[in-house]
Amino acid sequence: MLIGAVVNRSERKKTEILAAARGVFLREGYTAAGMETVARMAGVSTATLYAYFPSKAKLFEIIVYDAVQHMAEPVRASVRAKGDARARLTSLALAYAALMSQPATRAMFRMIASERRRFEALADHALKGAHKALGGTAIGLIEDLVASGELATDRPAAAAGQLLGMLEHATLMLGLAAGDEARPARPLRDIAEEAVETFLARYGV
Repeated sequence: MLIGAVVNRSERKKTEILAAARGVFLREGYTAAGMETVARMAGVSTATLYAYFPSKAKLFEIIVYDAVQHMAEPVRASVRAKGDARARLTSLALAYAALMSQPATRAMFRMIASERRRFEALADHALKGAHKALGGTAIGLIEDLVASGELATDRPAAAAGQLLGMLEHATLMLGLAAGDEARPARPLRDIAEEAVETFLARYGV
């Protein structure tokens, strides 16, 4: 019981450090972020921080991997919605638009892109992982709707790219151009429903 409590406390502390480090890296960028700042924000000593993470580079890598792993969870959950093609696609589109409108999502993509030269393999893995998780979810839904006879396409990957691209233009690209906190002029539901309507005009049966 005592060992379990120690392990749980250690994992909890590690989670707290990662949360603090994520905020520092997203706010200051990799170069300007200091391990001392991370330790202070996490409420631990620098020695404790290095006991968990031996270097700033390793901490950065873990943060990026963790972000990619968890980023797609709301989008994956959205495809469990019930209903016809319009309802299910709208659920996906709304979850995706919400994700791409979050300042943290935009900041993460911006940070990964800006550090590509220093962490090329990590950047490639992160972007490919995000594409596979997010795009793969959309492809799976479209394939399901093709199988049920509600959509017609022999290129589900291309169709998924078109749907997500319409959503990214009004959400992610806006943030990258106007700042992470920039909000779309229209409600996210309107953006999602319009994208789905355009998509169904092309692929709906």
